[in-house]
Amino acid sequence: MTPTIFSVQTGTELRCKGWRQEALLRLLENVLAVGEAPQDLVVYAALGKAARDWPAYRAIVDALLFLEEDQTLVIQSGKPIGVLRTHSQAPIVIMANCNLVGQWAKAEHFYALEKQGLICWGGLTAGDWQYIGSQGVIQGTYEIFCRIAERHFDNDLRGRFILTAGLGGMGGAQPLAGRMANAAILTVEVNEESIQKRLKNGFLELRADSLDHALALIADAVARRQPLSVGLLGNAADVYPEILARGIVPDIVTDQTSAHDLVYGYVPSGHTPQQAIARRDSDIEGLMRDSRASIVRHVQAMLGFQEQGAIVFDNGNLIRTHAKQGGVERAFDIPVFTEAFLRPLFARAIGPFRWVALSNDPEDIRKIDDFLLRRFADNWIVSNWVRLAREYVPFEGLPARIAWLGHGERTELALEVNRMVRKGELRAPVAFTRDHLDAGAMAHPNIMTENMRDGSDAIADWPLLNAMINCASSADLVAIHSGGGGYSGYMTSAGVTVVADGSEAAAQRLQLSLTNDTSSGVLRYADAGYAEALDEVAVKGIARIDTQEARFRQSSR
Repeated sequence: MTPTIFSVQTGTELRCKGWRQEALLRLLENVLAVGEAPQDLVVYAALGKAARDWPAYRAIVDALLFLEEDQTLVIQSGKPIGVLRTHSQAPIVIMANCNLVGQWAKAEHFYALEKQGLICWGGLTAGDWQYIGSQGVIQGTYEIFCRIAERHFDNDLRGRFILTAGLGGMGGAQPLAGRMANAAILTVEVNEESIQKRLKNGFLELRADSLDHALALIADAVARRQPLSVGLLGNAADVYPEILARGIVPDIVTDQTSAHDLVYGYVPSGHTPQQAIARRDSDIEGLMRDSRASIVRHVQAMLGFQEQGAIVFDNGNLIRTHAKQGGVERAFDIPVFTEAFLRPLFARAIGPFRWVALSNDPEDIRKIDDFLLRRFADNWIVSNWVRLAREYVPFEGLPARIAWLGHGERTELALEVNRMVRKGELRAPVAFTRDHLDAGAMAHPNIMTENMRDGSDAIADWPLLNAMINCASSADLVAIHSGGGGYSGYMTSAGVTVVADGSEAAAQRLQLSLTNDTSSGVLRYADAGYAEALDEVAVKGIARIDTQEARFRQSSR
C-alpha cells in the first residue's frame, strides 16, 4: 500500500541500532515529507526519486533498522542490493544512482530502463536523501542576485525587475530569494498547485490574475523601490515573448522550469500539466518535439531581452542545450550562472553546505545560528545570510540551515556542533551534508564546469575521486550520481553526509571527511589554474602536487 501521509521521527528515541543509521533513516523520511510528489517517491525536478519503487523503499527502511555499526548498505539506483560486513568507521550507506555507460547515457535509454524498473534518477539530493526543501537552493539563488547587484547595479536591487519562471522544488526558491535581495520579481508557473504551495509556505507573496495585473504590480513595486514577489499562471514560452513584444525589458531574466526533461518536466505551450502527462505514454516523441519547440520560443525571448540590455543567465536546467538542438544557434550567448557569477567562490571550495536538526527542534538550529554569527561575524556572506534566513526562510520538514562555507570553515562548524551534542546543548545529533553543486563534486559541461580555464569541462574523474576520498575518510553516506531523463549523459556528481552524534568517532569522521571533501574541490580548481584556488592551497596548506614544478607541497596539520 502506498503511503499518503509522510512524517519524520522526532526526538531522541532510536528505532535503529545507532544514530548514524537513525540519522539516514530520518533524512530519507524527510525528503519525502518535503517532496513534490512523495506518493510517487518523487522529491523534485519531475523525476528525482528517493527510492526506485515502494518495495525498494520499504527494503531500505528495514535494512537501516537492523544495520550494525560494522555493516554497509549498498544501494543501486534506489534499490538496496545487499548489506556487507565492513568496519565501524566505514560508510553506513554507499550508493550509485543512474550511472550509464557512455554511449548508452541518453534519455531514450534511461526512459526504457526506468519503465522496466531497472533504474531511477536520484536528482542531486533526492536519491541520497539530502534535500531540505527550497531552502537548499534559496541561498545560491540569493547569492547570484547579490553578485549581479555588485557587478551591474551598484550593489542595490531596489527598484529592479527580475523575470523568471518555475515554482517547483528548485524554482520555488526564486521569489523569496529575489525579495530577500530587495528586487521586484515575477515568476511564471504553468501549474496552479505549485503557485498555491508557494503562497502557502510564504515563498511567494501575491498571485496575479493576468499578465496585465502582474506587470502593474511589478511596475508599482519598482517605482516605490520596494521588494515584491508575484506569481503568474501561464507558460513562459508564451509570457516571455509577450512581455518582450510590449517593449518591457526586465533588469534580470532567467528561468528555472524543469526544462532539463522534455517528457517529465517541461510543459509545452498550449498544454496543461495534465495534458502533458497524458501524452507521456501515448506520444512521447511528439511531446518531446512540442516541448523543444516551446523552449525555442522561450530562449529566443530571453535572447531578445539580452539584446535590449537585460542581464540574462541560465540557471542550470539545460534550457540552452535544448534550444540549440531546436535550432537556436546563439543559445549559448546566454551565460550559465556558475561561470558568470559563482566560480571565484567555488575555486575556494565555498559552496552550499547544510545541516539538519534530527531532533526536529528549531531551537537546535537557532543555537547553531548563534555560534555562526559569533564565529563568522566578519564573514559577510555567512552572517548576512543567517540573519536573513532567520527572518524570511521557513523550515520545511526537519529544521535545517544552509550557508556558503568554505575549506576549514565547514569542519570547524561541524566539530563545534559535535561538541554541543556531546555536552547536551542540542537535543539530538545533527546531520551535515551539501549540494552536489559543489567545488569538487560535479562535472557538468553545461552547468558547473562550463568553460573551465584549462578545457577540462567534461572530465568526470573529479566527482568520482571526491566520492572515493569521502569513503576513505569515513563519511556516513557516500553517493555517485549521473543524470537521468533529459540530464542523461550530461553530468556526474557526488554526495556526502556525515552525522555529528557527539562521539569521538564522529569527530574523527567529521574532521577527515569535511576537510578532505573541500580539499578535493580546491585541488580541482587549482589543477585547472584558477588563481583563487592556488591562493587557497598556499594559505590553507593543502597538500598539492605541482607536476609542472615537480614538487609536493606538504599540508600543515
